[in-house]
Amino acid sequence: MTDPKITDLFIIGGGINGCGIARDAAGRGLSVTLAEMKDLAWATSSASTKLFHGGLRYLEYFEFRLVREALIEREVLLKAMPHISWPMRFVLPFHKDMRFDNTTPTSKLLTTFMPWMKGRRPAWLIRLGLFLYDSLGKRGILPGTRSVDLGVDPAGRPLKSKFKRAFEYSDCWIEDARLVVLNARDAEARGAQILTRTEVISTERKSDHWVIRTKDHASGETREHRARMLVNAGGPWVAELLRQTLGQNSRETVRLVRGSHIVVPKLFDHGRCYFFQGEDGRIIFAIPYEEDFTLIGTTDADHDDPDIAPVCTPQEQDYLVDFASNYFDKPLKRSDIVWTYSGVRPLYDDGASSATAATREYVLTLDQAQAPLLNVFGGKITTYRKLAEAALAKIGEALPGIKGDWTAGVAMPGGGFPVEDVTKLVAKLAADYPFLSAYATRRLIRAYGLEAWEVLGDAKSAADLGQDFGATLTARELDWAMGREWVRSGEDFLWRRTKLGLRLDHAQRDAVDAYIQDQLSQRAA
Repeated sequence: MTDPKITDLFIIGGGINGCGIARDAAGRGLSVTLAEMKDLAWATSSASTKLFHGGLRYLEYFEFRLVREALIEREVLLKAMPHISWPMRFVLPFHKDMRFDNTTPTSKLLTTFMPWMKGRRPAWLIRLGLFLYDSLGKRGILPGTRSVDLGVDPAGRPLKSKFKRAFEYSDCWIEDARLVVLNARDAEARGAQILTRTEVISTERKSDHWVIRTKDHASGETREHRARMLVNAGGPWVAELLRQTLGQNSRETVRLVRGSHIVVPKLFDHGRCYFFQGEDGRIIFAIPYEEDFTLIGTTDADHDDPDIAPVCTPQEQDYLVDFASNYFDKPLKRSDIVWTYSGVRPLYDDGASSATAATREYVLTLDQAQAPLLNVFGGKITTYRKLAEAALAKIGEALPGIKGDWTAGVAMPGGGFPVEDVTKLVAKLAADYPFLSAYATRRLIRAYGLEAWEVLGDAKSAADLGQDFGATLTARELDWAMGREWVRSGEDFLWRRTKLGLRLDHAQRDAVDAYIQDQLSQRAA
């Protein structure tokens, strides 16, 4: 089958960069087709540490531009999606005997001028870094840094007694996979065509357009598309796509870095996160997760092949358990782990000596030898919107006359309300649907925001929501997700659109998948 029309852009990749670019481009009036070979956000974009953050540790590498851009973006993004993003406070415990990696630029400078420190980080240096963190970006919502007496503050209770002092600063949480889906939905609402389970199997580059052949893995159908410009946002596969599928001879490549996380039962009752520093130069976070759990991560390890599925290895599990146990008074054991996940970050290969030191800057390359090709290397979730703007600036060089930047301050689907109104929305949903549990109302607002009412519709009782799968999940919500969010399997819904897989047993998860497959079969009939 051949699509007769020529679109402006064909985007390969349904992660955060591809969907962010699709949304931005569609909002400027460009015609856009996006193809993702599996589910939206199925790889890197659903396996992050789930933070909108400036990257405090990047200051040690003097990446001030990247940190400043990310810090400014936190509140821009927070205001656009207050249902799936919210402010969080981070507690950084400090002890005078702590040692740190000596290979960072900051460490080398400190060693040169203060050799007697021997790997220590004095409190004044940490406070200086946090002052920069507060000052580099604009803050209207997020409070600044403060000192914490761990002897009296609840944040000190779960920690070893040697930690007497800490610093507390602000960043934001983000539901990463939902962020991707909302970008895709907004792109579609503005005219983009979003094709999931659709693999690009070949391309042909002509003087003024691309011919792209795709295969729909659900139906087996092959199609031919034409586009004036192609965007390679393949994430970990960007270099492989560039050389093999697109047939381009380029030296640009990515460094694949695996980041693994563990989830354990809740370790503390307060709502703040911990920022833990290690002697190896790494840091990890311990974050309240899905109300009843704690998320701990991440690692940094080179990953050789994007086609090898990343897993949190036993060694990485031990590393994270041991790292966290250096701080928590009650040591963790690997048997405490209830779930792990791992993703591959496609960092631009700048020749850094280690995975930890590799730059988090994004790089965009535009090739106009024939029909234009834009390749997207690297990036981080916090700066995805700025990356999309930069990509559209590049696209404008090849397709002149496109409209200007527009996404700052424009709400995502379900997010058109003030950050401080989340509690009010939860109360209103509970009043409108009194048969819902308190957990259900909180969960639905956090997932769907203002669209929670659309998900529940005219239901007057729990029975009106259809089959109950457990953990407040009903058939009506699954129907909505299939119709509006490209859900095609239980895994799509339970581990990406939500994390309800943590709360359901094996039989319940199978029932969710069976229901989805049955409904999709009926719709296809």
